Amino acid sequence: MATVELTEATLEKTVVENDIVIIDFWAPWCGPCKSFGPIYEEVSEKHPDIVFAKVNTEDEQAIAAHFQIRSIPTLMIFREQVVLFSEAGMLPAAGLEQVIEQVKELDMEKVKAEIEASQAEAEQQS
Repeated sequence: MATVELTEATLEKTVVENDIVIIDFWAPWCGPCKSFGPIYEEVSEKHPDIVFAKVNTEDEQAIAAHFQIRSIPTLMIFREQVVLFSEAGMLPAAGLEQVIEQVKELDMEKVKAEIEASQAEAEQQS
């Protein structure tokens, strides 16, 4: 699957309707972003079950602000609408593959239970 460009109009629908969504936050003037682009595209071809999306932070400043993107490239991975990974900097293909495998192997029921417990604890402390 080729990468898809996300906009404010398509972001929520994409994240809600797909199990795993990986977003590459980038800009046309960013050298490391240009270097990472072909790696991202190549890895996307190996995982047709995952949505590989790109957000041009110049064109979609509201999305970048919402996710507090401070440096690019930044990679963010959602699974079942939960952000499981968010890191600035480019990854080599092997590193990206490793992160994808870890995301696929996670027990999402356990992850969601931990999130709920953490939120409940925060509410009790406030």
